[in-house]
Amino acid sequence: MMQSFRRKCIFACSCFLTGRKAVLKNTFSTTNKSGSELARFLHSKIKLSGPISIAQYMKECLTNPRYGYYMHRDVFGRDGDFITSPEISQMFGELIGIWILNEWMQAGSPPRLHIVELGPGRGTLAEDVLRVFSKFNHLVKDVSLHLVEVSPKMRELQKAKLSGAGKEEHRGNMGAGKGEHKILESPSEEIVSRFGIPVTWHYNLNDVPRGFSCFIAHEFFDALPVHIFQRSERGWREILVDIDEDGGPHGLRFVLAHAKTASSVVYINEIEKRDRVEVCPEAGVIIQNLAQRIREDGGSALIADYGHDGDKDDTLRGFKDHKLHDVLSEPGTADLTADVDFSYLRLMSGLSVDTYGPITQNYFLRNMGIETRLKEDFLAGSQKLKTW
Repeated sequence: MMQSFRRKCIFACSCFLTGRKAVLKNTFSTTNKSGSELARFLHSKIKLSGPISIAQYMKECLTNPRYGYYMHRDVFGRDGDFITSPEISQMFGELIGIWILNEWMQAGSPPRLHIVELGPGRGTLAEDVLRVFSKFNHLVKDVSLHLVEVSPKMRELQKAKLSGAGKEEHRGNMGAGKGEHKILESPSEEIVSRFGIPVTWHYNLNDVPRGFSCFIAHEFFDALPVHIFQRSERGWREILVDIDEDGGPHGLRFVLAHAKTASSVVYINEIEKRDRVEVCPEAGVIIQNLAQRIREDGGSALIADYGHDGDKDDTLRGFKDHKLHDVLSEPGTADLTADVDFSYLRLMSGLSVDTYGPITQNYFLRNMGIETRLKEDFLAGSQKLKTW
């Protein structure tokens, strides 16, 4: 288990076939060019149309075409801002590969298999999954990998890794976080990986071809924008981002809307018991899309993320240099994340697919045999020492 306030969970589904009131003042430093440029853009936007939702703020900070956090940098590793499980050991990705293979076999081994990963990071997890399938190519004759990625920089890193152009880099090589990766020069969005399996990039899940598919989303949903609502004496009100007119160091602050917003009317459940709620509509749309595809085409989906089962109320945070970072400080220079509400994903998946979980990542990996896999590596290493 990770830190107590951030539990890594696994969730799966399958089917075989205008007013302003200050709430919390925060304030921005302009020491970073990207942060200062995006901050000026946000100020202009707010001056023009009024306070914006936290979801709008997150979207601009993370995926703004010019200044978005994910769009033009390698954010992973020691020189980045965080490290994910696939970057630590290939065993994680290999076990995911075994899970996909098992799901495919349990479904009757359809003649064609699409492996689809949402937000593939550096491509490390995808590389480990393809390594597994390269060992079983006598079983799966027609398999393809589809990566849903909006960041040009991440696409470059993924192409380099999967083609073999970046294989000289060590796993978790944390010295590459400042743009030192060797990347492919070709602008093509389709390649054949070094494992002989075709790889195609897509900007949107809707662009992925239909057919029996296994979908993987590892630390993807926690980066999607959330709306945040606060219970007040006048009912539910949305928390917005506004200009800090008192001239604080960040230049921005959280405010509570005086009146209901469209989001607070649509997204709040009347029986909600929490006093503060984070809702991610984009996650709901994606889950509905996945559920429809699984219902109509067959397949499975595995979601691994930091999250809860509908019992947390205040999880939005920023990370920079592997430390907590003020959400409103230097927009565009830090990762913004909110824990995934798996109860919401389960609700949005509907009744047409079976859902399981969430369970802890620890429990999932143990059930998948990670201890046996680790023991095999240990024995193999000991044997090499004896014969050295």
